[in-house]
Amino acid sequence: MARVLTPRAEDFPRWYQDLIAKAKLADNGPVRGTMVIRPAGYAIWERMQAEMDARIKAAGAENAYFPLFIPESYLKREAEHVEGFSPELAVVTHGGGKQLAEPVVVRPTSETVIGEFMAKWIDSYRDLPLLLNQWANVVRWELRPRIFLRTSEFLWQEGHTAHATRSDARAYARKILHEAYEDLMVNVLGIPVVVGLKTARERFAGATATYTCEGMMGDGKALQLGTSHELGQNFAKAFDISYSSAEGGREHAWTTSWGTSTRMLGGLIMAHGDDNGLRVPPKLAPVQAYVMIVKDGEGVGEAAAKLRDGLRDAGVRVALDDRTDTAFGRRAVDAELRGYPVRVEVGPRDLAAGNAVVVRRTDGSKSPTPVADVVGAVLAALEADQRALHDQALAHRQSRTVEVATLAEAIEAAATGWARVPWSAVGVAGEAEANGQGVTVRCLLRADGSVPDSEDEPDLVAILARAY
Repeated sequence: MARVLTPRAEDFPRWYQDLIAKAKLADNGPVRGTMVIRPAGYAIWERMQAEMDARIKAAGAENAYFPLFIPESYLKREAEHVEGFSPELAVVTHGGGKQLAEPVVVRPTSETVIGEFMAKWIDSYRDLPLLLNQWANVVRWELRPRIFLRTSEFLWQEGHTAHATRSDARAYARKILHEAYEDLMVNVLGIPVVVGLKTARERFAGATATYTCEGMMGDGKALQLGTSHELGQNFAKAFDISYSSAEGGREHAWTTSWGTSTRMLGGLIMAHGDDNGLRVPPKLAPVQAYVMIVKDGEGVGEAAAKLRDGLRDAGVRVALDDRTDTAFGRRAVDAELRGYPVRVEVGPRDLAAGNAVVVRRTDGSKSPTPVADVVGAVLAALEADQRALHDQALAHRQSRTVEVATLAEAIEAAATGWARVPWSAVGVAGEAEANGQGVTVRCLLRADGSVPDSEDEPDLVAILARAY
């Protein structure tokens, strides 16, 4: 294959930008920091959306929609929240040719506006839990934009819930963390994630606890792929989200929020992509099998259409490429760039021998296969390659993660990957020192790998890394 992308080992950021452009996933928008998601990229996002939406609904949440514009006064009701988001806010001061009586903020997140309506809708303990989710865009003014990873406007889902007790709120925040986020990332995106607790320094503004899913990218850096937050009663008190208890008293609710975004697309590219382009895990791929006519004539078109129909009948998401007026090599390069898991190449020579060629994107193998056996071969390849991508990413993470004993060793290790170090050897002062050198504490874990309730628990392990 002709070199189309800058090699990852030569310049990883340039490779990332090349891939997005050459695979036609997205483009820069006209306003700095914005992006245009092209059909090839949006198709992957739609698959992520569908898989995530199903998991969120299985957890009991219902979809709703809340306004893009939020009164500035709403954000000021929760002090930590407004302080945390102030540098990123886009504020509208004029509308309809007139100055607004009160400036409105373009939604950076929706805790405040949803809190206002939770207070309106909740009256009794019988109204709890209230489990809401919305699919929306948000705006956070980004100083160093990078497509999918950090843009001033991005797409996401944000869940917001209210509960009668702290334990119920914590249980639900963790349910989403594991059953929606971790499950999707590991079993569909094929990205092994470390799930842990953020430190107070890294916690979401206004939260009492933030849980995270961290993935290692191809260059050894970390990417936060999703977070789930316990908000305690901070927003409930700010917005008077209260209810009549079974005993007749008036109590404030306990709330949570949680979100994943188009950042997952960036993570997918950097976790699985290679020097030939994107590699999309089969469970996620909008096109799982790409049937390509090498050269028309001699019954090739009919055979290719029949293979497409057979694959579709077997439940495979399939597309047929019959553009024989475009050179086959160019079309094959485009298919590699877009990461279609399997290609089925049909040409006169192979067909004369009763075969088609099954090409697997994950390992690049090409197998002449009897036409009658193609559907079975494709199904087997899809199943095997879903596992293979995850296992390769896991092996990469393990090879680039080291156990160290001191903060200095952790900072040094973070130059090439992740460090696991006792949290007691880092602490609040050590975390600030690491931040000064571009290294962050990605999350805290218990010794057995489970998620702690507090950073004050004994014997915690800290994951330190450079991050996007």
